[in-house]
Amino acid sequence: MMDPTTDNAGYAGDPGKARASLEALRSEIAKAVVGQDPAVTGLVVALLCRGHVLLEGVPGVAKTLLVRALASALELDTKRVQFTPDLMPSDVTGSLVYDTRTAEFSFQPGPVFTNLLLADEINRTPPKTQSSLLEAMEERQVTVDGTPRPLPDPFLVAATQNPVEYEGTYPLPEAQLDRFLLKLTVPLPSRQDEIDVLTRHAEGFNPRDLRAAGVRPVAGPADLEAARAAVAKTAISPEITAYVVDICRATRESPSLALGVSPRGATALLATSRAWAWLTGRDYVIPDDVKALALPTLRHRVQLRPEAEMEGVTADSVINAILAHVPVPR
Repeated sequence: MMDPTTDNAGYAGDPGKARASLEALRSEIAKAVVGQDPAVTGLVVALLCRGHVLLEGVPGVAKTLLVRALASALELDTKRVQFTPDLMPSDVTGSLVYDTRTAEFSFQPGPVFTNLLLADEINRTPPKTQSSLLEAMEERQVTVDGTPRPLPDPFLVAATQNPVEYEGTYPLPEAQLDRFLLKLTVPLPSRQDEIDVLTRHAEGFNPRDLRAAGVRPVAGPADLEAARAAVAKTAISPEITAYVVDICRATRESPSLALGVSPRGATALLATSRAWAWLTGRDYVIPDDVKALALPTLRHRVQLRPEAEMEGVTADSVINAILAHVPVPR
């Protein structure tokens, strides 16, 4: 297997090889995580779009392992922060520390200075600490004592979240939810997938030792840079742009929604559709690309009316109904 650290110079800028390397992520991550291909694809799309991901699922469905396996397969630096009610913003961003030897304050970087930040159970911490990530996610920098400090590139926040019905959680405000490019649901495994998980553990699989599980780097930062350049050249026709706008405008007119998708959400859907089109081997976007990414891109950007929620309506069902009714360009 090729080591990207020693061969990047040979194929940096080659979109075909970059696509092949990113496609290899699925099989590599599958050595550690069973049956979560949609979540893997979503994380790759977010990296291509320079976006962030919110992973939602009950405890124990391998959300943390998924992010660690992705970082290992991409050979990126990763750090994990366990969000708790007593976590302070400086615990995430870093702070000034007084050095008794020099009698000066020096900046001690926090865990946010990494490539993949795993914000574990982000809705377990109060809004003040949740907001400490906003500047990092939007501006890709951290300002401490008036001095902006740039974050490394690539930089992705993968925040895990327990479902809101669990006690002791703080639902993320709309302004922060809108900063996440995608919201991916991590479901419970199927019966066969769960049997495979238990079989692996019975055979000695250790989720804390990914190297022993066989997970190796199959791509690197040069692949991501080449892929991003290729995605930026993926053609979008005026009809596709209008289709994305029509979908987002329909959410604002839906009687089931109190809040529809903003223009930022429309821009996000166009970007994720473009990345998905390139990953599937095309240099142009088709309506099916938009449909494929509509749910993960839009589900966290809409807000249900209380009466609709009481009737069992979900954000996904509303978006699916809109996709079924908005005319598809030919």
